[in-house]
Amino acid sequence: MSWTDERVETLKKMWGEGQSASQIAKELGGVTRNAVIGKVHRLGLSNRAGSGGSAAKAAPKEKPAAAAKAPAKPKPAPKAAAPAPEKKEEPELDENGIPISAARRAIIPAGQPLPPQPSANEISPEALAKVNEVEKSAKKLTLMELTEKTCKWPVGDPATDDFWFCGLAVQQGKPYCEAHVGVAFQPMSSRRDRRR
Repeated sequence: MSWTDERVETLKKMWGEGQSASQIAKELGGVTRNAVIGKVHRLGLSNRAGSGGSAAKAAPKEKPAAAAKAPAKPKPAPKAAAPAPEKKEEPELDENGIPISAARRAIIPAGQPLPPQPSANEISPEALAKVNEVEKSAKKLTLMELTEKTCKWPVGDPATDDFWFCGLAVQQGKPYCEAHVGVAFQPMSSRRDRRR
């Protein structure tokens, strides 16, 4: 189906009368409702708000005439200079031109001091001794070697080559081996007792 001049005129006439796109498509035949809507947009025909029929067609004709008869409104006095719109800060970009998110910004770069870690006096001496013994026999896995069954306790500074994960068998339902669970998951009462 091609849009002949005759079909376009029929479309314009029916659209101006307030007919729906479905009704126009049915009248034209061989064209879908969406094709009618697309043609209306390409032709730049006005959107019809609310009422249909001849009232919608007559209203636009009256407005220009009424506007011509109305006296010209005086121009308002110039206002004081409006404040310049706030500029949004350009996001910080990494070396590849990718915006750096707050999470990436929070990552500590290599060579920088780590945030304060739990002090040794907050962890029981027995748990520390057990961790020291376990870490001597750890498998020292890389991130890519971890599985659901390997301890994911990180050891060392991630920015160095000496960084590794424990890798021993995990305790049921936990991400760490028995020794590291003893350090990571401490009962609430024992933590309260040490603070006093």
